[in-house]
Amino acid sequence: DFLCISLVNGFIQLRYNLGEKTIILQTFQKVCTNGSIWHSLKAGRVGNEGYLDLDGVNITHHKASPGMNALDTHTDFFVGGVSSLNLVNSMAVENEPTGFTGCIREVIINNRELKLTVTDPTGGANVGDCDGTVCGYAVCKNNGTCQVENSGFSCSCPHGWTGSTCEQSIHCSQHRCGSQALCIPQPTSFSYSCMCALGWSGKYCDSKIHFFIANRISLNFTTNQSEGLIVWMGKGEDEDNDFLAIGLANGTLKVVINLGERISVPLIHSNYFSCCDERWHFVTVVQNQTCIKVYLDEELILFEDIDPHRKYTALNYGGICYFGGFEIGREVNTVTTGLFHKEFIGKIKDVVLFQDSKKIQLMKAEGYNVYNGNYRN
Repeated sequence: DFLCISLVNGFIQLRYNLGEKTIILQTFQKVCTNGSIWHSLKAGRVGNEGYLDLDGVNITHHKASPGMNALDTHTDFFVGGVSSLNLVNSMAVENEPTGFTGCIREVIINNRELKLTVTDPTGGANVGDCDGTVCGYAVCKNNGTCQVENSGFSCSCPHGWTGSTCEQSIHCSQHRCGSQALCIPQPTSFSYSCMCALGWSGKYCDSKIHFFIANRISLNFTTNQSEGLIVWMGKGEDEDNDFLAIGLANGTLKVVINLGERISVPLIHSNYFSCCDERWHFVTVVQNQTCIKVYLDEELILFEDIDPHRKYTALNYGGICYFGGFEIGREVNTVTTGLFHKEFIGKIKDVVLFQDSKKIQLMKAEGYNVYNGNYRN
């Protein structure tokens, strides 16, 4: 498998292979090759569908074969070339592979910016700033002005900012916020306040909050549907019943919890990440009093305190747990009062409740349309 972006006869070309055949997308317009214009390029794939966008125009789409949705690669991400061009797949480029000559900046992969400096890459050569000076691109933050000096560079900061790259407010230059707290400048009072990280409290966030033993549920799921209730822990008989619910809304993960007083604001993961791509996804939800942690594919995606006053802290779910929906005759949209619109259609496996090391056995005899995801049902 591979995904490759290259410059071919002045056109940008995207090629990717998910395991069966190579898909080729090419822009309709050429790029400027005299070095006077910066171009904005967006390329990638969602499932088996690829996209290519040069300067916001001429987006092209194409789909790989149905069933081929995952890009399975276990190598580094290469920019500008590969250590040995002989290793480049013959289908990844149109002509004989050569290294890129030019300037590249602001490389963002899956919403994370790749640092292009001499020290950050794991290897390579000829890495430097495109403007030919130590100032580079956007070195000085918050509209600071970069100046080249014999020893390197310096930043002239606008009013209200300080630091070597103008990254710090003058009101937070000597703050006392601890425990990974965020300093919030208060210019009108010439002071600051501390926004504590979850698990800490106090004026300077120096008092640790002690939690009870956490409630935890984890499972694997796969689906091609954008809506569906995956898990409902609770009776689901009255709107005052405690519950913890996990499901999909518009293709993204949605978690809702009620500890007895009110329904919390639903915790919804970024709309840019889809969970309905027919791949297996591993989700874990941890409840420590009123603090909720949600992990997706072993990455922490949501962390929120749903009630800082901690009036209710226990999940009294009555020992009842539904998977995929409710009994026949009880519509998901009705029981959940519109929080989720339909039952889950897909596969679930490896369900673990709380700290139990044993997985729950999902058998056809228990529930309705419930199957173990290890079988092709």
